[in-house]
Amino acid sequence: MSIKFGIFVPQGWRMDLVEIDDPVEQYEAMTAVAKLADAGPWDSVWVYDHFHTVPEPTINTTFEAWTVSATLARDTSRVKIGQMVGCNGYRQPSLYAKIASTVDVASHGRLYAGLGAGWYEHEWKAYGYEWADVPERMRAFREAVEIVHRMWTEETPVFQGKHYRIDGAINQPKGAGQRKPDLWLGGGGEKVTLKLVAKYADGCNVGGGDPELITQKLDVLRRHCDEQGTDYDRIAKSTSLHLEPGESIASIRSRVERIAEAGADYVIAYIPRVAYEHEPLLAFAEEVIPQFS
Repeated sequence: MSIKFGIFVPQGWRMDLVEIDDPVEQYEAMTAVAKLADAGPWDSVWVYDHFHTVPEPTINTTFEAWTVSATLARDTSRVKIGQMVGCNGYRQPSLYAKIASTVDVASHGRLYAGLGAGWYEHEWKAYGYEWADVPERMRAFREAVEIVHRMWTEETPVFQGKHYRIDGAINQPKGAGQRKPDLWLGGGGEKVTLKLVAKYADGCNVGGGDPELITQKLDVLRRHCDEQGTDYDRIAKSTSLHLEPGESIASIRSRVERIAEAGADYVIAYIPRVAYEHEPLLAFAEEVIPQFS
């Protein structure tokens, strides 16, 4: 099985810009990684949709996801640009659809528009968003995905739900080249999220790099696709791969092989310290990616 590869740019969320003091230099360090990926064999660059750092909130830089996506769209020319994943609670879904359509045009059709239900509780509360339990967030997410799909496929969509409503919302342009953006849904919820993937999505992200979990989730997705009459093979099935500091190329190859055997066909890598050291990114591009193309 051939594998496509994406890479997370250093955005600050994982405390990966703290050794650079100037915010402008931080932004340029992030952009430099995107440009290296653009010049190499990577299929995509990715950002997180968060406002506070992990593993705990600190007074450090975290650049906003959609602003970053828009600027990277103009700083690169070839790679796709994605969010893993956009938090549904942070933007009303019709606005999300409009933002994504605009960025897709700005990138000349290179957007992977990511969307998920959200999970970072303290961040929601700190920014003034109303926090709800998992079932309620999932019900809102289900409505949001349908609204986004309608905003991208209908001229004047109407929707009335418990959480959201639209009434003849005009979204022009819907995307680049008279087509909708690619929608990627993140999360492994078997009853809601994976069913939504089967019905609406072009890609998904599951398993967190764990081969056993990837297999489990993709088996569920396949069943949902069969029930929906969806072509399972049409959906990009991604997972994240977090490299360890100093991890050998042999170890990385072995991990990717197990991921591929589990059924994933897309790997999104996080490389620690890539803002300061480009060699691991270049070595991955030269010694890992060609082995799976």
